[in-house]
Amino acid sequence: MEYWSYPPKYDPGYMPEPSSRYWFPVRETMAAGERDTAIAERLRAVMAHAYAKAPFYRRKWDEAGVHPDHVRSLDDFERVPVVTKAELLESQTRAGPFGDYLCIPESDVHHIHGTSGTTGRPTMFAIGGGDWQAIANNHARVMWAMGIRPGDVVFIASIFSLYMGSWGTLLGAERLGAKCFPFGAGAQGMSARAVMWMNIVKPTAFYSTPSYALHLAEVAVEEGLDPRDFGLKVMFFSGEPGASIPSIRRRIEETYGARVVDCGSMAEVTPWMNLAGTYETEGMLVWQDMVYTEVCDPKTYRRVPYGSQGTPVYTNLERTSQPMIRLVSGDLTHWVDGPGPCGRTYPRLPQGIYGRIDDMFTVRGENIYPSAIDSVLNDLSGYGGEHRIVITRDGAMDELLVRMDAQAGIYEAGADAVTRLRARAEGDLLRVLGVRARVEVVEADVIPRTDFKARRVIDDRDLFRSLSQKMDGADGHG
Repeated sequence: MEYWSYPPKYDPGYMPEPSSRYWFPVRETMAAGERDTAIAERLRAVMAHAYAKAPFYRRKWDEAGVHPDHVRSLDDFERVPVVTKAELLESQTRAGPFGDYLCIPESDVHHIHGTSGTTGRPTMFAIGGGDWQAIANNHARVMWAMGIRPGDVVFIASIFSLYMGSWGTLLGAERLGAKCFPFGAGAQGMSARAVMWMNIVKPTAFYSTPSYALHLAEVAVEEGLDPRDFGLKVMFFSGEPGASIPSIRRRIEETYGARVVDCGSMAEVTPWMNLAGTYETEGMLVWQDMVYTEVCDPKTYRRVPYGSQGTPVYTNLERTSQPMIRLVSGDLTHWVDGPGPCGRTYPRLPQGIYGRIDDMFTVRGENIYPSAIDSVLNDLSGYGGEHRIVITRDGAMDELLVRMDAQAGIYEAGADAVTRLRARAEGDLLRVLGVRARVEVVEADVIPRTDFKARRVIDDRDLFRSLSQKMDGADGHG
């Protein structure tokens, strides 16, 4: 296996031949069983490092009767207790600023990132210099698989602050030898400037969230530009579900004329591109030799068989500063095994990450994820590109209302056109979700667009009631 050591030691001058499909041919195409044996050995080494350096892990494992020497197989590793985000925050509150799971001296911390802290104390990510370089090498390897090559222009349209998505993309692009354009996002008027620059520079690759890419396309049209004229070859996304939802992926690909690739796990386990598709593979590959990923039953935290759904549990294989060891994601996915079109022998998440388990809501006994509604609407002719899901838990069961905008021209065509769009939306949602959703259609641009992650679910019983009454009144006058 190429450059397989702990701590990792990568050659900064290494670069595959431009015609090579693989960055590391052996690691990416070896027999899965052979790779699993190497991973089990590496897990023992990472645990030994954490046990010696981090009181957090030593205390947790001693209480559970677990020791690094006990882990001789992947099955043994399932006995290691999981870690939650709440435990990480508690550790940092008690042993700040970086918690007692920091495994390097504070003086060796190279970068500090973290959560926004908008709802309380932020969780801090302390990244050592060696880890920073390992992240760069890992992300360069994944971006190579996406079809990005040295000299390509990579346009990064996401916020540069604490957000690891932007920085991780920049790191990988720099290591790959690409021309990096860290444009950013979030400032007023920035979207119009972004499409202007893209039209001038003609980037090869583009990174953002899926919802922001769709918003940028609308801005481009408003500015008199055709997104296809940007000349993009590949667009890769993280931060929210979408790039693995067929209707959304298809919509972005048709709008820009580029290949869409889904990627991204959790900032805490960066290199977060450990889940990522390739230019040839839809959904996501599970790059197990970067971050070992188990798709687990969310109650027992034991691995589920391939073909089943569960929650990803992550373990860093190359991080030394704050290694995450069996960190529970709280997300939902399903995984499969078997050969893929790109020849890599990793497991796959054919539908990517659906969303968070706690995003799910129940309407008349049916479990519904927001991504399912996103998929239905993006397949609907006449959908304007933005919506809100309004739910209420004001009784024994949730009630559901979807507020969606219409493409320009629908309202101009008259009330019958709006009524037909509403009826089609309600029918398609009923067919896919199995429950009735009320739909309100509004004019284009009534619902605000996003320049970062889309926040489309509103749990507000008063808003639901007022919208329902408004729709009932409209129906009564129809």
